[in-house]
Amino acid sequence: MSELLRVEGLSMHFGGLVAVSGFHLNLTPGEIVGLIGPNGAGKTTVFNMITGVYRPTKGRLFFKKEEITGLRPDQITYRGIARTFQNIRLFPNLTTLENVMVGHHLRLGSTPMGAILRMPRYQREEKRMREESEELLHILGLGQYMNEKATSLPYGQQRRLEIGRALATKPNLLLLDEPAAGMNPAEGVLLMEFIQRIRQDFNLTILLIEHDMRVVMGVCERIIVLDYGVTIAQGSPREIQNDPRVIKAYLGVENGA
Repeated sequence: MSELLRVEGLSMHFGGLVAVSGFHLNLTPGEIVGLIGPNGAGKTTVFNMITGVYRPTKGRLFFKKEEITGLRPDQITYRGIARTFQNIRLFPNLTTLENVMVGHHLRLGSTPMGAILRMPRYQREEKRMREESEELLHILGLGQYMNEKATSLPYGQQRRLEIGRALATKPNLLLLDEPAAGMNPAEGVLLMEFIQRIRQDFNLTILLIEHDMRVVMGVCERIIVLDYGVTIAQGSPREIQNDPRVIKAYLGVENGA
């Protein structure tokens, strides 16, 4: 099977602190892979290195066989990697529709001056961007909120909107940082169904960080476990559930103690 993302020995140092050490990852198209570990394990740091927020201290990144190590976040997003954040980052003064339209701006061919002067090319692109954003909101079940301020949406729908804005960039790989954070059990079930549906509908590969083990075990085909910046285990959900190193990392005890 072809390779979508290859991560070779990524390390991130902040002064004398080693946040991540020698992280390796290979993703193939269509996978849903979980990245888990206790708080402070280095999970979000991995996301930040993959998406260009941090330049790795060591290691290399390849996406669709092109090296992307050290590229800016916008350059990486343009190549097909999108993400959400642990804390929802919507534009609070924009409507639901406008938030999704922001994601489409990455693909516009018009110049800034063309947008300011509202040249014919920009007007055509804006019309297409609006139509595609409206269609996406309906697909995601957010059509009824289209003209409402993003922050007026229920919490679970704000999470869905943030994912929708990421989808508007037309990614091949979607990184979800704790998408179930703040959700109740019923919302978590709906989220699992949603993740599986968008994987299929948008032909996505998904890498997610999550503390809700019901979500992780319910949607991930493969799981990688970090502890203090080091990979301590990887495998299927069943293998991870029974791995004594994982149990010790989460509970601080040996398996069976």
